[in-house]
Amino acid sequence: MPSSAADVPDPGLMPVGSSSSSVIHRAFLGSVNPIDTESDPTAERLLDAAFDLFCRLGIQRTPMEKVAKNAGVTRVTLYRKFATKDALVDEVVLREFRRYFEQFRVDIPAAQTAADRVVVGFVGSLRAIASNPLISGMADSESSMLIESMIGDAGLLLSVVQKFVAAQLRREQLAGNISDDLDVEIVAEMMVRISASFLTVPSRVVDITDDAQLADVARRFLVPMLDHPR
Repeated sequence: MPSSAADVPDPGLMPVGSSSSSVIHRAFLGSVNPIDTESDPTAERLLDAAFDLFCRLGIQRTPMEKVAKNAGVTRVTLYRKFATKDALVDEVVLREFRRYFEQFRVDIPAAQTAADRVVVGFVGSLRAIASNPLISGMADSESSMLIESMIGDAGLLLSVVQKFVAAQLRREQLAGNISDDLDVEIVAEMMVRISASFLTVPSRVVDITDDAQLADVARRFLVPMLDHPR
């Protein structure tokens, strides 16, 4: 249930860009700590071409040469913009995460209560997964890559997201919207793990393309977590 990029854990504490840091982990950190850069039409064209191919062929089956051809540029130009395939993949995934957070910032002002913000966060996150052809395609055809990004590095990505959600819950506490006695760490942990399970393990009961059903699940099972046991 993120509402502000300001509450993300300090990326300096994380091994961002290291060989042990997962693609999606780095994309998450980059998406909540965006750096303003001047638009680069050639780079954007390459990202569009890569996104199209990744969605149709899969990331692992898309060679860099195809990306350059699809974008109408030379291989030299491609490698000048993105030195490695990993760098290209990072930027494509990063852009998709940024788009999700931009949409989230549009959606969240309409949520009037802490409970509403939990629902919006849960529904919006899973909608982004279900409707995004790249991420949903990874879940379908490259699930091992997606799962590794989720649980690799001793669960680093889930830990980062958990800290992010916990920070939002603390903001709700400071605003007097939820009990000061609520254990925000464990509530955030449960919310993140439930959401992650829908991404990594397809459900035969809950349709993650059905916003109404997701909202019902959130209100029945996630929102009650905000109530401190008496």
